[in-house]
Amino acid sequence: MNALAGTGQLLKLGLRRSRIMLAVWVYALVAYLGSTAYGFKKLYDTPASLRDFVSGINGNGATVAMYGRIHVAGSVGGITAWRMAATGGALVGVMSVLLVVRHTRGDEEAGRLELVGAGAVGRRAPLTAGLLVGVVANLALALVSTIALIAFGLPVAGSLATGLAWTVPGLCFTAVAGVTAQLAETAQAARGIALAVVGVAYLLRAVGDAGRVSWLTWLSPIGWAQQVRPYGAERWWVIGLGAVVAVAVVFAAYALVEHRDLGAGLLPARPGPADAAPYLRSPLALAWRLHRGALLGWLAGFAVYGAAIGAVLKGLGDLLKNSSGTQDLLTKMGGQRGLEDSYVGTVMGVLGLIAAAYAVQVVLRMRTEETAQRLEPLLATRVRRLRWSIGHLLFAAVGPVVLLGVAGLAAGLAHGLRTHDLGTQVPRLLGAAVVQAPAAWVAAAIAVLLFGAAPRFAPAAWGVLGVFLLLGQLGPVLKLGQAVMDLSPFTHVPKLPGAELTATPILALTAVATAVTAAGLAGLRRRDIG
Repeated sequence: MNALAGTGQLLKLGLRRSRIMLAVWVYALVAYLGSTAYGFKKLYDTPASLRDFVSGINGNGATVAMYGRIHVAGSVGGITAWRMAATGGALVGVMSVLLVVRHTRGDEEAGRLELVGAGAVGRRAPLTAGLLVGVVANLALALVSTIALIAFGLPVAGSLATGLAWTVPGLCFTAVAGVTAQLAETAQAARGIALAVVGVAYLLRAVGDAGRVSWLTWLSPIGWAQQVRPYGAERWWVIGLGAVVAVAVVFAAYALVEHRDLGAGLLPARPGPADAAPYLRSPLALAWRLHRGALLGWLAGFAVYGAAIGAVLKGLGDLLKNSSGTQDLLTKMGGQRGLEDSYVGTVMGVLGLIAAAYAVQVVLRMRTEETAQRLEPLLATRVRRLRWSIGHLLFAAVGPVVLLGVAGLAAGLAHGLRTHDLGTQVPRLLGAAVVQAPAAWVAAAIAVLLFGAAPRFAPAAWGVLGVFLLLGQLGPVLKLGQAVMDLSPFTHVPKLPGAELTATPILALTAVATAVTAAGLAGLRRRDIG
């Protein structure tokens, strides 16, 4: 039999199953790109303001570590491409990993590939179809991004280079996910290894850009995205470099397929003890066992991001004070302190959305346990549905608080050490972070409602979270009405540390999250499992 037999059918199935997830990712990333381009175009409308901005960025080591160095300084397109290369490249990598692992190791772990493989399907067809889903996602993102930038009046060549620059890390991490799907025995482990590679790539780029070891940047696909240098002397060959590396890694994944059995991974699975430990004798303990690895990984990411935010704050006023395009804005915001407060409120809002993504992931793990048929044997014992679900929901409730608390603490320590004012900055930034938690609970509660009342549509919770993201990013830019902005729970969060802390919105968001969660649990009690 042809090793690729059935690839087309599997690709169609994969695209159909991931159509919502793929659309949300592309839409959110393009909206992020478009709002960034629009904002830069409004703020830096003169050559002098652009020069001042670029000089400030390249002279701030913490900012360079977060976003990279600006290589094309003479246009709004150049700084837009710079702003999106590092963070956008990492996000595209995450998208690619999630898509590929879902349609390779995820389907294999769930038993779907075993059923499909009983038909006329070649041995390499599932991997090929999963990789092609990632390729289609990256090409769609490149196309829509290019069209969006051209619509903003930016040059065609630079817009095309910006769109294709995102495919460099996207295709590379698509291939990496194909490899980890062969190495690990579970989808969770495959995702974890691949996302760790994304994190290492981002770290290598940050060290290479901020230090004197610039060659480290060339070890990272995210660094390659920066080196395309759109809107300047575009380096098209860097895109080709990313494609060549991706193809090489894909061949490695194909080689690994031939050396393992269906359902097994090349990395040996550790056998567990014959008897469970005493602390695993409750649904809560089981939930901790399922979520602890992901929680620790998220904690590390929040700590690093929080420290980066705190490191940037001290030089923020100096970074923009010479920009003629932002003088009026700085005056309205109250000088450097006002600018810091506004910046902290904005980035903490983004962290709140990311914490909500963790909470939604925890809730949807409940659906995974159900579809993988691990829930029914558990409910056949004395464990009841509500007791089982509450064990997971505790992580959805406490997890965002812990993540935001770690980020706020890291930001406060970093900024406090630089300003020699730990006593003020730590509680100030910690409060600005933790106050985002009730909005994250609302997003998790919507996921619970979908899981309990309409489990087939539970993944639509990611779409709802994407809407919240778009309202936060594009709402102020497009000057949407307040009634539309109020659809996002994050609109109602007090914008600390600049705004006054009031209990009313926090209590209201908590009450909404509680009521929606209760409705979801009521639906879970009444519907059939599986």
